[in-house]
Amino acid sequence: MTDDPATPETVRIECPGEVTIVADHWPGQRTPVVLAHGGGQTRHSWGGTAAALSARGHRVVSIDLRGHGDSTWAPDRDYSMSAYRDDAVAIAEWVDEPLVWVGASLGGMTGLHAADSAPRRFAGLVLVDITPRPAKQGVERILAFMNDKAFEGFVSVEEAADAIAEYQPHRPRPSDLSGLRKNLRLGEDGRWRWHWDPAFLDQRTGGTSEHARDRHHAELEAMARRLTIPTLLVRGKLSDLVTEDEVAAFREMVPHAEYVDVADAAHMIAGDRNDVFTDAVLAFLDRH
Repeated sequence: MTDDPATPETVRIECPGEVTIVADHWPGQRTPVVLAHGGGQTRHSWGGTAAALSARGHRVVSIDLRGHGDSTWAPDRDYSMSAYRDDAVAIAEWVDEPLVWVGASLGGMTGLHAADSAPRRFAGLVLVDITPRPAKQGVERILAFMNDKAFEGFVSVEEAADAIAEYQPHRPRPSDLSGLRKNLRLGEDGRWRWHWDPAFLDQRTGGTSEHARDRHHAELEAMARRLTIPTLLVRGKLSDLVTEDEVAAFREMVPHAEYVDVADAAHMIAGDRNDVFTDAVLAFLDRH
């Protein structure tokens, strides 16, 4: 345990399938909040959100999803939504009090699955630019970006930054690349690769993937309709994954859900407009 309340401790949470989830943990007396990043990201993707929540007295757990960051790569290569769900339930059991799950993209779908599976463990759900049936074009663009260089890697961190700048032309290319470095790993061959297991993509690409199956989307819609806990959808106004059509469909599924549209932000809202995003989450927590 760290003596500095502003500095998290690193914890390890044992999950099914011989997977260990690594997380940063800020103790606190107010409602626990779990931050679950999107596919291909790590627990370092939230900007100042975790520290801001901690400063308000919340207990915060920012996790690396299985196969990402410092968490275990699944020995059986299981990166199905049921595997992520079981990890989330194990994390909720470790927290051991009702929590609010804040999940971006894959992290959001993980939270939806887990809240449906173990509703008593969850006090609220924040979905960050994700709905049960995201726009197909946006999904394909994200997967194409993740597939590019997934195996080949980059010559340098600067080359990785150039690739991100091309993918996100609305966001200025950062001059300080220390944050990006945390989302990369240096291979023995001297090349930099994304800090996640390439096998993670196997269940997310191709015609048989979970993303492509209508049955999977129908299951997610049924889960959304069963939600009774406080729910917030945060959308990036520039997002091509969650358009206004997806927002309208979600609000029909979850009539009690609250909604925030963040201007000048695309899919990676916490990175694009961290101040506005964090304020929206804090306001949601204060209301509930």
